[in-house]
This record gives sequence, structure tokens and C-alpha cells, in this order.
Amino acid sequence: MLVDGKVALVTGGSRGIGFAIADLLAREGARVAICARNIDRAQDAAAQLRDSGLDVQAFQANVGDPDSVINLVKEVLSRHSRIDVLVNNAGVTADALLLRMKDDQWNQVIQTNLTGVFHCTKAVAKQMLKQRWGRIISISSVAGLAGNPGQANYAASKAGMIGFTKSVARELASRGITANVVAPGFIVTDMTESVSEQTRAELLERIPLGRFGSAEDVARAVVFLASEGAGYITGQVIQVDGGMTM
Repeated sequence: MLVDGKVALVTGGSRGIGFAIADLLAREGARVAICARNIDRAQDAAAQLRDSGLDVQAFQANVGDPDSVINLVKEVLSRHSRIDVLVNNAGVTADALLLRMKDDQWNQVIQTNLTGVFHCTKAVAKQMLKQRWGRIISISSVAGLAGNPGQANYAASKAGMIGFTKSVARELASRGITANVVAPGFIVTDMTESVSEQTRAELLERIPLGRFGSAEDVARAVVFLASEGAGYITGQVIQVDGGMTM
């Protein structure tokens, strides 16, 4: 198994891409801590995975709040004594065209998607430095590479995540810690179900592989980056988008 015996913390792990990542990490041998702002959702997700015989626990935290993140890391360490893999997946959207975007829409998305990555990475990196081993994987988006109308806040947060990760990769490399980004394209989840059929058809025309991605497609890339086999990969952006932005 690719991550046998590792302890992995997945933020935003109660549904969608985060849930698929937690599932596959656990199936590949990791002890997984799912974090979500809504503890009921986190507990339901963890229970579902435990029913499959997987080692998964639920935790509550708001990644945009530094004190909440510090408490989260303490709780995970008290249970598992180490954190080997951090998956920064928690994210929100608040779409609007630039001239209609409210300050609170901008601030909410940046606080969760980008500042949340800063809080979680900083807190977990302290433990990884002691261990002299770690994998930090942040879930960005092709919107952070190419932009997207109506998502200036979201695209900015995802692009910022890439620059942040490259800086962290340089800072932590000497201690055996890698930091990488996975940038999904159009992935079919509950959050994308509301996209119109016309928009889906237009998107599909831009994807050379001719299909939308699944949450499992993203999870497979994450699990590889979390494994020993990815030990010489750091500061990179892996696009899981069917070739849409190549």
C-alpha cells in the first residue's frame, strides 16, 4: 500500500473531492483525520468510511481561524502522535463578476482558500520538521492557472496557493518535506451539479480526453504525491484536467 502506516490530515474531507481523497488514502493504509467546519458532516463521513473497515476519525475546525487550526493539530497529534501528510482541500466559492463582487465575498474566499492553507501548513510544518519527513499537498484549480469569469476571488486564492506552495517547498526541502499542488479541472461532484447543460457542453469541447474528471481522479494524484515514490517531486503543480489547460 502506498501510504501504509502514515497519518494524514485532510481538510474539507466530509464530501466531494476531500472525501474521495480521505477514502483512497485510508484504503492505501493511512490513518486519516477528516476535518470540516461542520462536525456532523465530518462524523457522518468518517463513520461511512469506518463502515468499510478504514481507520478514519472526524475533527472540527475552521481553517480560516488560526486558533481553531492550532487546536485541530493538537487534537490530531494527541490521538496519533504524528502527522505525515497534510491535504489542504477546504475551500469555498462566492462567485460574482468583478464590478458586482462585494468585499465580504472577496474576503470570505481568500480567508478560507488561501489564508486557511497558510494556517494549516504553518501548524503542521512544525511537527513535520521534528519528524524530518512530510508531504504537503494543496488542492488548487485550473482557475488559478487560467482564470475564470465571475471568479476573480476564487482564481486569486487558487493562484496564491501555488506561489505559497513553491515558497514552502524551498523552505522545507532540506528537512525531507515536500510541498506540491494538485490543480483539478472540471470534476463532477455535488458542487458542480448545478452547472447548466449548455455550460457542460462548452466545457467538454475544451477537454482533449473527452470527459469530465471524477473525484477519484484527483485522489489518485494526491495519494501518489503523498507516497514514498514522490519523494523527489516538490514545488510542482499537477494538473488533473484531462488536458484542458495544457
